[in-house]
Amino acid sequence: MSARPTTIISLLGVQMDAGARRGSSRTRWDRWRPTVSLFMHDDLEPERLLLLADPRDGKLADEVSADIESVSPNTEVVRVPVHFDDPWDFAEVYGVLRDFAEGRGFDGDADNLLVHMTTGTHVAQICMFLLVESGHIPGRLIQSSPPRRDNGRDMAGEFTVIDLDLSRYDRLAARFEEERRVGVDLLKAGIDTRNAQFNGMIERIERVALRSNDPILLGGATGVGKTQLARRIFDLKVRQGGMPAGALVEVNCATLRGDQAMSALFGHVKGAFTGANESRDGLLRAAHGGLLFLDEIGELGLDEQAMLLRAIEEKTFLPVGSDTPVSSAFSLIAGTNRDLAKEVREGRFREDLLARIDLWTFELPSLQKRPEDVEPNLDYELSKKSQSDGRRVTMNREARDAFLRFAKDPSSAWRANFRDFSAAITRMATLAEGGRITRQGADEECDRLKHMWSRLEGDSAGRGSYPKAMAALGEDAIEEIDLFDLVQLEEVLQVCATSKTMSAAGRALFAASRAKKASSNDTDRVRKYLARFGLTFKDVGGQPAES
Repeated sequence: MSARPTTIISLLGVQMDAGARRGSSRTRWDRWRPTVSLFMHDDLEPERLLLLADPRDGKLADEVSADIESVSPNTEVVRVPVHFDDPWDFAEVYGVLRDFAEGRGFDGDADNLLVHMTTGTHVAQICMFLLVESGHIPGRLIQSSPPRRDNGRDMAGEFTVIDLDLSRYDRLAARFEEERRVGVDLLKAGIDTRNAQFNGMIERIERVALRSNDPILLGGATGVGKTQLARRIFDLKVRQGGMPAGALVEVNCATLRGDQAMSALFGHVKGAFTGANESRDGLLRAAHGGLLFLDEIGELGLDEQAMLLRAIEEKTFLPVGSDTPVSSAFSLIAGTNRDLAKEVREGRFREDLLARIDLWTFELPSLQKRPEDVEPNLDYELSKKSQSDGRRVTMNREARDAFLRFAKDPSSAWRANFRDFSAAITRMATLAEGGRITRQGADEECDRLKHMWSRLEGDSAGRGSYPKAMAALGEDAIEEIDLFDLVQLEEVLQVCATSKTMSAAGRALFAASRAKKASSNDTDRVRKYLARFGLTFKDVGGQPAES
């Protein structure tokens, strides 16, 4: 196999390498024994075997050594004593095997090292893999397997050498990449997002979620998707086997108030306070073995924060009114739209709790900061609405282009982010005849959103109170009009909108001047006034007055 001398490192398999079982008519040579069988192959002629064996299994080690010498007389069998108090204790087994590797001082350039992966407990096999993967043992893995049924008399079986340089295994590398892509796709709800910063963050979240159970802190404004992302992280953990037993428990901390907060989170015993007629487990105990999502964690009181810190660090807490600790092991995801560092400075959030939950922090960007993702999210929302309604919901090209321009415009506030966005699609789809959203429907929704955001902003100039001017000129234009002129313009537009003709509008607007014979041409005065703002009567009028 190699010009360099080959050394195999193998743990003695106390079950698999043993001889014939008591009461069996078969001899040990009628059984496949993985360590002995390795040396029965003509194309594998190792110069040395390092047989790692517990001194308590000396008799079996003697037997295996003798059998190897009989089938491969040119192989030197070197016994290496190893002992595990608990062969299922990962830390102990890894420590013993790492001491062995470091003590030997292996030279990967001088020796062709093969580490046998078939014998030993699963813990020992994992540790051997890690030592090779980390380079502590500079070699490759060798895996033996029993003979096929059609060749059952040949106890040599088969073997495979595995090089951990995965770049040589395109199919394996492609499979790993596909698994990673599926995980990332799940976290993005299948939306083909294009924002590089967001995509990079999701990839990091995927790695953290699968490799760690430490707390995750999700920051970001209201509506950026913290709750949905927490649910998908849980689904990813379940799918990958990282959370097979527990449930997802969600709680919005903003809904917990006063004494009820302690009881809701940590439970209480019967009689703990007035009205506590029955014991209550609490949400932390319900999350045992699963994932607890505490949204708006910054809303918790300082006492609840102290209890939560103990529960995270010690996996125990005291229910209200109890002196007996309760155990609960859970993964934690916290969400917040607050600056928790500022909350710490102002004494509203515990610094030690922030330090504990701030290990993995991800700030979800707002919709305004992800204009590249507006279109794929539009397609996602249309598809979701189609599924929920049981009918196909679409937008014609003109409506789609108009809505996308509006949605991507930096002046579009999207105050509630994806909640606003999803609600907008729902309204347009519900009002659309035959499920097809038209330009008129898109324009009406854009106007509605602008008006709503303007009212919510409540700026000092009061511009949100002038819907006619907003509709006629747009938000950017009216921002540049003095409030004195804006008040007048709104009234003029209101009169024009309820007048059949420009002449009628003029008569209404200049009635006092007409009575004093101070007005010579009311129609021309209306035309010139509207022209100051780039408007015509057709733009704003033509509607009959209400009776």
